[in-house]
Amino acid sequence: MSEFHGKRVLVTGAGKGIGRATALYFAGLGAKVIALSRSAEDLAALAEETGCETIAVDLADAEATRRAAIAAQPADYLVNCAGTTTLESFLDVKVESFDHLMAVNVRAAMIVAQETAKSLIARGVHGAIVNVSSIASSIGFQDHTAYCATKGALDAMTRVMAHELGHQGIRVNAVNPTVTLTPMAVKAWSDPAKSEPMLKRIPLGRFVEPVEVASAIAYLLGNGASMVNGVTLPVDGGFLID
Repeated sequence: MSEFHGKRVLVTGAGKGIGRATALYFAGLGAKVIALSRSAEDLAALAEETGCETIAVDLADAEATRRAAIAAQPADYLVNCAGTTTLESFLDVKVESFDHLMAVNVRAAMIVAQETAKSLIARGVHGAIVNVSSIASSIGFQDHTAYCATKGALDAMTRVMAHELGHQGIRVNAVNPTVTLTPMAVKAWSDPAKSEPMLKRIPLGRFVEPVEVASAIAYLLGNGASMVNGVTLPVDGGFLID
């Protein structure tokens, strides 16, 4: 994938998990990564490993997010990977936690994509955007009311973005992983009583590795997907077949 060599790839949520794996993946392809994360410590570690540019920002803050998105330009590609969750039963969902998840998982993705798209259009450059969603956008997981709602919203926004920005030469797609084995997920899903029911629904019999999501993102951003626009691509080992 030499097509990414020297290109500027903006990755939100780059400090941990899928975002970090994605930043490392594109750095390995010779891209110039611009990493956004709330944790300055995580960003410093990533910069030491990859030499990437870093911007520390709390994506729950709309104004700070827009300033960071503008500062990150110009970017050729965008990966909206930042996300968070809070586990609460439906009857116990707090307005504050619902609003926080919407701000980080959806609103921040919109703001960063707006500024990236404006920059691409102003420069007359065709680019691509990938929003990192989840199979939770179409499955009602217990205690995930707010999270599922945000991922459904992100998928819907992806389709609108693809429709409107496609006319400007900017492709927009989403990836929808199942449980991805980030360090946090490994801990959360280490109990067989919890993991076995999920694994039984996955024909390939395992959860996703972060690099496998990064690889799918690279496909959607790359020239091999030049006519792929507005899709939500499951990276789930067949979980959604049933």
